[in-house]
Amino acid sequence: MRDICADFEAELVEFNGEDNHVHLLVNFPPKVAVARLVNSLKGVSSRRLRQEFPDLVHHYYQANKLCSGSYFAGSAGGAPLNLVKQYIEQQNRPG
Repeated sequence: MRDICADFEAELVEFNGEDNHVHLLVNFPPKVAVARLVNSLKGVSSRRLRQEFPDLVHHYYQANKLCSGSYFAGSAGGAPLNLVKQYIEQQNRPG
């Protein structure tokens, strides 16, 4: 995730999640389209997960994808970053 963010001149500040989703706090420049960044993060992570865990292919064969097409992106410009980081840290790590 950090390498992908770096490709977009962005910084992965925090990363955590649950079994079926992840939370990322990313600091990125205004010239970066959030949809392009998210699609790259989802596409590369899906490809790497399928390479590392081949059984995932069989589990998700019918859908033929690991990630849904949807995502939520919110701005944390007004919230103190330590509160956003604390929220992400309190999520369960994916299994």
